[in-house]
Amino acid sequence: MTIREQLEQHEKNFLAPQACKSTDKGAVIRLKPETPCPYRTEFQRDRDRILHCSAFRRLKHKTQVFLSPVGDHYRTRLTHTLEVSQVARTISRALFLNEDLTEAIALGHDMGHSPFGHAGEAVLNKICPHGYKHYEQSVRAADVIEQLNLTYAVRDGILCHTNRIASTPEGNIVRFADRIAYINHDIEDAIRAGVLTPESLPAEAVSVLGDTKSERITTLVSAIVEHGADEIGMNPEIQAAFDLLHDFMYANVYLNETCKREEKKAENLIAFLYQYFRKFPEKMPEQYQQIISASDIDRAVCDYISGMSDSYAVNLYSELCIPEFWK
Repeated sequence: MTIREQLEQHEKNFLAPQACKSTDKGAVIRLKPETPCPYRTEFQRDRDRILHCSAFRRLKHKTQVFLSPVGDHYRTRLTHTLEVSQVARTISRALFLNEDLTEAIALGHDMGHSPFGHAGEAVLNKICPHGYKHYEQSVRAADVIEQLNLTYAVRDGILCHTNRIASTPEGNIVRFADRIAYINHDIEDAIRAGVLTPESLPAEAVSVLGDTKSERITTLVSAIVEHGADEIGMNPEIQAAFDLLHDFMYANVYLNETCKREEKKAENLIAFLYQYFRKFPEKMPEQYQQIISASDIDRAVCDYISGMSDSYAVNLYSELCIPEFWK
């Protein structure tokens, strides 16, 4: 037996019946057939491909909530992704589900996210005729931009991580882990930014979930584990408290005027770049000019801009719009 075959046998012997195995034919089908790796399972290969691709690295300079914050301790889209991965893997391991599949989905779930977070997503969705949803773009980034040739189960988990039911329990774990991670780390960042205080959090939610980030994450993870692997979820009391905290964050942070004060500038910047590259498509890299031939110019421009980091988009805008001083 190869090392991969031994790992596959271990999955069959060790994982729960509900787990998605690396030998499940429908789950590991790829857009293009490939020869199996002698050392890694199919989901391990997917995880490694995501980890090494350019789209994953660019997440370090993409907004989570606060646009390009000054300070080393605020989250970026990359640190958010790593926290989602940690939460999801903990749940998956405790339920004896496929941790490799869970990790691959978690690492890839946001790699198609636009610059400037959901402000960038909103403006691209408005001006691109194809529409724009970051979870759909994450799959497109894997399939078309990076050409990772991922398995069906990983692609499905990425696509479903925001508001859809995935075809595997591992995919549904990532959907919960995403919300658990961003609500709790965004609370911490908002307190650091002076937008919230610990005392401003809704008492009804805190009394159930806990006073600290660690306590809340522990409560939520435990609730999912105790709910079991048959249907990923949590008991009604915990879910209600979590929903209350989620609604509070939308009202007081995600839609907060202080947090959003620079977003209009970001939207104008993206809109300018979009129209510029529609007018001058030859200015885009060759890869995106090929997408024009395969699809159309709007698809290519949206792909190009959505892949930009915040800093790259700002520097490009400055290069195009701000005159250089004579030296």
